[in-house]
Amino acid sequence: MNLVVLPVSVRGNNSRFVDLAVKACESARHAAGRAADMIASGNIQHLSAIYGCESLLDEIDREMDEAVVFAVSESTVAEARELLVCLKFVIDLERIGDLISSLNGRAQAIVSRLATQDRHDLVKMATLLERMILDAQTAFTERDVNRAVTVLRSDAEIDRLRNLIFIRHIEPKETGMAAGDIQVLFMAQALERAGDHAKNLGEEVCHYVTGKSVRHILRSRDKSHEQVFLDWLREKHEKSDKKPQSS
Repeated sequence: MNLVVLPVSVRGNNSRFVDLAVKACESARHAAGRAADMIASGNIQHLSAIYGCESLLDEIDREMDEAVVFAVSESTVAEARELLVCLKFVIDLERIGDLISSLNGRAQAIVSRLATQDRHDLVKMATLLERMILDAQTAFTERDVNRAVTVLRSDAEIDRLRNLIFIRHIEPKETGMAAGDIQVLFMAQALERAGDHAKNLGEEVCHYVTGKSVRHILRSRDKSHEQVFLDWLREKHEKSDKKPQSS
């Protein structure tokens, strides 16, 4: 697994921790991709790779947890803020790894005989999760708010797919719910919860770059994620236009 090399401008004294956060992104994204492949093909040989990603994420989490406290105490305010973003990234990514790994037991029982529509929707959920993690990683390394908003938007689609799966399997049936139905619901729920953690990554980047809390603004203004940051971008652009031009 190749480690992404960050631009010099975002490395500084936090090089080790930024690298850990990026490595965690790569590992979680790889796990999501393998889960999508496993569900699509019905081949449980992907399970060992998913477990390997989970193990690596656990190691990264332990290393980050043991070292970041001492690093923060010796950092400037700006450096400390970046360190905290790295820490929060690793926490959410480690949880994503756990949730994807939880699919393994369910998949072993039913993945080879999933209904066509369930297979399609679960693959799409896992693929969206993989993309969300990549977008969050890119948003962090490039300080790209627009890319972070894309992460938030993708989470709504994962929620929609989860809801469709639940409707199909929870609607009253003459024979009641089968064991396979329950396993599919658990798989869908695990991917939806992983999407929530990926959304946290996008929100964290938005807060880090803009200094504004997405959730606080949403509660006070009842606006969508996209509208909040479109308003912020518009405000920033207007302020830039009003600055006096140098002669």
